[in-house]
Amino acid sequence: MKANEFDKKFDNGEEIIQHLDFTKARRPGREQKRVNVDFPVWMIQSLDREATRLGVPRQSVIKFWIAERLEQKTQI
Repeated sequence: MKANEFDKKFDNGEEIIQHLDFTKARRPGREQKRVNVDFPVWMIQSLDREATRLGVPRQSVIKFWIAERLEQKTQI
């Protein structure tokens, strides 16, 4: 299917899902890259307590807190 035909179907509210290949879909800027960070033991213990309190893995707490801080930076 040509792009203009696809666009026309989309604009007309027609079903287009069957024309998409989700195996090749990606979210730009959301790719992951592994990094290693060394934390003091007291910090790991605090992170673990917070993770347990929230019922989530330590990594989720770290990601959330860093994202929260970065969002604050962009609002300044």
